[in-house]
Formats: sequence, C-alpha cells, structure tokens
Amino acid sequence: MTTQQEGPRAFDELMAIRGGERPAPGEVTTTGSDPLFVSPFRIGRTLADALAARAVAAADLWEMRTGRRQRIEVDVRAAAATALGGEDMTLVRDASGAYEPIPVSPDVEHMASLTQPWRTADDRWFVPHFNLPHLERRVLDVLGCEAAPESVEAAVRKWKADDLDEAIAAAGACGGTVRTAREWLDHPQGAYLAARPVVEITKIGDSDPEPLPAGDAPLAGVRVLDLTRILAGPTAALSMAEHGADVLMVTAPHLPQVEPFVRDTSHGKRSAYLDFTRPDEAARLRGLAAESDVFIEGYRPHRLEAHGFGPADLAALRPGMVHVSVNCFGSGGPFGDRAGWDQVAQAVTGVCDVQGAATGAGRPQLTPVFLCDFLTGFLGSYGAMLALARRAREGGTYHVGVSLCRSAMFLQQQGLTSGFENAPGKLEPAEFERYAVADDATAYGDLKSLGPVIRMSETPPRWSGTTPRLGSSRPEWLPR
Repeated sequence: MTTQQEGPRAFDELMAIRGGERPAPGEVTTTGSDPLFVSPFRIGRTLADALAARAVAAADLWEMRTGRRQRIEVDVRAAAATALGGEDMTLVRDASGAYEPIPVSPDVEHMASLTQPWRTADDRWFVPHFNLPHLERRVLDVLGCEAAPESVEAAVRKWKADDLDEAIAAAGACGGTVRTAREWLDHPQGAYLAARPVVEITKIGDSDPEPLPAGDAPLAGVRVLDLTRILAGPTAALSMAEHGADVLMVTAPHLPQVEPFVRDTSHGKRSAYLDFTRPDEAARLRGLAAESDVFIEGYRPHRLEAHGFGPADLAALRPGMVHVSVNCFGSGGPFGDRAGWDQVAQAVTGVCDVQGAATGAGRPQLTPVFLCDFLTGFLGSYGAMLALARRAREGGTYHVGVSLCRSAMFLQQQGLTSGFENAPGKLEPAEFERYAVADDATAYGDLKSLGPVIRMSETPPRWSGTTPRLGSSRPEWLPR
C-alpha cells in the first residue's frame, strides 16, 4: 500500500497564476495515484496537475468562443507516462503487422551512459552533459578525456566541483554541480528562481484586443512558430497543436537533432527549413513571425537577440504576439546566461540528491524519466494560453518564461511519496491502449504512440495530420 506525505497541490498554485474564478466543483477531475516510477517524487500527480491546468486554460479560450465550459479529466498514471518520451510509449509496426517497442537510439544510450553524476576531487558530485556532438566535444575538451564512462569518471575525479562548474560554463558547454535542495535555495540562482512564479507572464508591449479566430477547437486559427529542439520546447508547441493550433516547426538542415525526440514531439505539427543566419531566410522567418500569434524558442539565452529575433524585436514586429522562452536556469540571476538540460536541472536543484538517497543508491541519481522537460513544456503552453486569453480581453504583447530548474523546484514543492520500490516503470498494455493513437506511413514507419492523455468533454485534444519529416512543409501559414 502506498502512503503519501501531502504537500501543496500544484494545481492550486497554477490556478493562482491564472487568476479569476476557479473552475466550478466537478469541472476538473484527477484520478489515479503515484507511483509509476521508482522515484520518491510525485511525478504523476505533478504532471497531471499541470495538464489539468493546461486544459483549464484551453477551456477558458473555448468559453470565449462559445460561452460554454466543459468537463476535464486527467489520470495520474497516464500523465506520468508522458514523461517517458518514446521509450515504451511509441511502438512501430513490424513486417508481421504487430506493434513492437522501438529500440533505444544509440545516440540517446551513449548520452545517458556519460551524463551521470560523477564524483569530484573534493568528494562532491558533478553531472556533465553530453547531448549533441558539438556540446559533447566542448565537455571532452574541458575534461581532456575520451567519450567513455570510465574515462569521464576518471577525468571528473581530478576536478573540484566548483572549478569544473565554472570551466564547463566558460567553454559554452553544459553541466552542473549536484546540490541539495537547501544548498540550491541558498545559492543566488536558486534564491532568484524561488522569488518568481513557476510560469512568468509579463506584458512587454501594448496592442489592441484580438478576438480568437473562428474555429472548432480552443486554439483553432492560432499560429504558433516553434523554434525549439529536444523535448521541453517541442512539448510546449505539441501541447498547443493538440488544442488545435497551426504549429510550424522551423529549424535548419545543419542543426543537430535527436531523431526519437523529433519523432515523438512532432505529432500534429508541420515542419519547414529556414536558416536565420542567412539574410534571405531570416527575412522569410520575419514574415512568418509578423503573421503569427505565438513564438516559442528554446535557444541559449540571448542567441536569438543577436539575429534580431529577441522578445523586443518581435514585439515591435508583431504587436500582440505571445513570446515563450524555454530555458534551463530562468530569466536572470548569475546563471541566467547558461544553457542546460533536464539532467543539469535535476543535479543543481536537489532532485538528484533526493532520488539517490531515497532509492538507497549511495550516490546522487537521476530520475528514470525526463520529468523537468515534460513538466516545463506543459507549463509553457499553459502560460501561452493564459497570455492569449489576456490578449483577447485587454490586448497587449506578452512574454512567457518557463525554465527546467524552476520546474524541478516546483516538483519538489509537491512533497514525496513512498512505496515506489517495485513501481512498474510503464503503463500496463490496457492502460496504454486507452490513449494510444495510430499514425501510419510516417517517415518513421507505422507508429502507435501514447496520445493526448487529457480528456475534455467538448474539445478533446487530438493530433491532426501525419507526424512530419523535418523540412517537409513550405515555410508558410495555413489559411484561416
């Protein structure tokens, strides 16, 4: 029997950010309970509350269109399974017609083998991050080692944690010193984030109110530019596609990608190639931005400003735009210019420390899933929809900020659960089938994936079209 230490509900905090009247009794139902994973954190409940809040924001937009509210239901176990990404949650049809799990990508397996807590010379722990070849090279150059676990372990052992932390940051690489939750809150970056909401919504310009375009879904006719890669940002854009938005992914052919992450976060989107470092293609991107409603980016802080696509640039180009920034360390503070990933956020905020202690690992440990990525993505789309509602009511241009570290802190605020030692780690087949969506003839084969897990009585989230191949669409908007 699982016992739980009750913490504050994530849903309540998110409704406070929304403001106004709370949903009526019975409008939002959350069923099921943790744990699905071998982890003390309330992963399922926190994700379920974030998804329920996202659904409320979508229902608010639907009420603006129709005057009608709707009922919302989210199952905690299904919500937890969204954090698995493609592992066990995307199947491919084989030659016999049966759906089978897709083997773990060698690139992901390689990254995971190296991106772990390693002991430092001063008996602390450090997580260097090895995703994407150019970032891996930077870490290896700092460490002076080979891309093998035993070589990385020996190299990290030669460094003091704080010295390595600074050297990795100075090289434009990614990594983080493992801290306890208390140490993080005492750190200037942790203190900075603790003073800010988990979803920051800031009005950055004036514009006239804009009613929602006509359509049969909460975000029908809303145009979303998705300039993100690798989980958190793509999940935010995917969330908006599920509620009916026209989402156009924009990337460049030379930018490195992780194929399974592209596959599993592209449902319901279109994809086009534009390289904003080329003047002609930057001009085309500006044209798309001028006709968009939401611009989601997950680049290293200030990278897009250097090319004329920062929040102030876009606010001048398109008054009324909602600009969503997804990053690791937040909107400011001493680490505000650093890039990072899910595992880095887990390391620095205390998640690794708690996970390792609770499981008896004898060392810090990453959780079994990319929980910061998916939670941050859900929160980014929630903030974007709240800002669209404000734009419809009162006008304005808005900046929405979400970060992996603030999401990790939000998760820890929900308290811990027990009885997780024998958690299954994935849904039962019947549970998976309840939410499964088939998608045939994609660039990745005939797929069956864990589909949207939110249930809404009038506008259930869904995926439209076929999961696209990168660059398969023209860089243009669909007609409204």
